[in-house]
Formats: sequence, C-alpha cells, structure tokens
Amino acid sequence: MGETEAAFDIRTDGQVGPTGRPMPEFPEPAPLTSHGPARVIAMCNQKGGVGKTTTTINLGAALAELGRKVLLVDFDPQGALSVGLGIPTHDLDVTVYNLLTERGHDVREVVQHTRVSGLDVIPANIDLSAAEVQLVGEVAREQILARVLRPVMDDYDVVLIDCQPSLGLLTVNALTAAHGVIIPLECEFFAMRGVALLVETIEKITDRLNPRLQVDGILATMYDGRTLHSREVVASVVDHFGDRVFHTVISRTVKFPDATLAAEPITTYESSHKGADSYRRLARELVARGGAA
Repeated sequence: MGETEAAFDIRTDGQVGPTGRPMPEFPEPAPLTSHGPARVIAMCNQKGGVGKTTTTINLGAALAELGRKVLLVDFDPQGALSVGLGIPTHDLDVTVYNLLTERGHDVREVVQHTRVSGLDVIPANIDLSAAEVQLVGEVAREQILARVLRPVMDDYDVVLIDCQPSLGLLTVNALTAAHGVIIPLECEFFAMRGVALLVETIEKITDRLNPRLQVDGILATMYDGRTLHSREVVASVVDHFGDRVFHTVISRTVKFPDATLAAEPITTYESSHKGADSYRRLARELVARGGAA
C-alpha cells in the first residue's frame, strides 16, 4: 500500500505539538493558475461518531479558502453532510443515489452550490440506504462511483467523499474511486481497535481494485489535551503509524455542533475560533504532504 511521504520541511521554533513531535510550519500554498483534474480523497472509518462529516465539511471549506475548487460527496444515507451545509435533502428528487442506480442523469445537474465560494456538494438522503442492495448484481459494481465522478473531475481540484460508518459496498466504491484516504480517529482507545481492520481493507482494495490508493493520513479528532487519556491515545497512534499521523490535531469543542446547527462550516460560522484555525492548518498540511493540489 502506498504511503504519503512527508514532503515538507520541518521548520519549527522548537515547540512540540499534541502528537509529541515538533510542529512544522505549513505556509499558505501558492494560488493555482488553473483547476483540475481533481484528487479524490475518501474520509473513511467504519466506526461512527469519529468526526468524518465534520472533517469533510470543514476541511473542504478550508481548502476552498485556499482557492481550491472542492466537491464534497455525501456518501452516507444519513445525509448529515448535506444537512450540515443547509441542503434540504428530503425535497430533492435526484441525489447521489440516482446517479449510482439510474442511467441518464447529468452529474452536474445534481451538484449543489453552497454558501461557501468554491465549495459544492453532491447530496444524499435516506434513499442511498437502498443502493447497497441494488448494486450487488451490477457489473463492475465497485467502480460505479468512479464512473459517476468522471465527468466532473476536471472541474475541481479536490473531491472529498464522506463515507458511511461501515466497510460495505458503498465504502468500497469510495475507496475504488479515491486516490487517497484520510482516517479520522477519535481520541479514545476503543476507537483505535478498528483502525487495523480498516487499514487491512484499504490494502485489499489497493491489491485488487485500485493500486493508486494510499493513506494520506490519520487525523486525531475530539482531542482534549487536559486529559491523560487523550494524550496517551495520540502517543499510541503515533507510535503505531508514525508519519502517517497528521501533525494537526482537532480538539473537542461545542462550536462544531453549533456550526452544524447553523448549517455552515466553522470557518464561516466562527472564523477566528481555534477549531477553524485547526482545519485551516490541516488544509495547509494536506497540500504540503501532496494530498491536495
């Protein structure tokens, strides 16, 4: 399985970050002179409640602030990403479900613009829950999402797929369509147990379906530096996965659910909050690692 190399210079003032390593400086990347083709990243963890949707929304918004054209794909039947960006999912006649299961739809007509400049969404709702069963009998069933996205790949710089909390056929489709995977990991010991299984699944996808797939990074979320538990979990993850772990850590804060309730990213809901700064740092780190244009 490919691994993202740390393609940045570690320039620090000696300050050690939450991961126990010197915190590099991630400068703002140069503006792009053109857009596309997109790099596709699956936000994946089979455990629920680890911050996948929060990270997809806020990393996408932070990348858009850097001048990237970003497409978010809501690939969870709960539709939390769509709702979190103010899209009335129950009123939609065509969603990602229809793109997967029916011919004749133009993906560009399904894309919804958000209030954040440069940030678009392919929405989902509960209809998507039926797709897993319907796709089982299809030819090349693991590659259907890749086919759906192909017409818009040149329109965007980054595509972020918010996967459902399972390792079923929808998640396999996301991993088959992706160039990279970001694994959000809640700072709880129980959350760590499933990461080895997920990495094993990613290796199988790489061997059998998508040889370009690589782990872009493991992202520690819901971190509370005041607790020994959080600090020990992060130390253990770094010990096991080394440079695959992002230097950026996302701390627990009530501002994330508040921003979701307001149906906007934290970068616009409370632009100066430390949570917004963390996702901006993550966006710069992702670009520095070569995970985004």
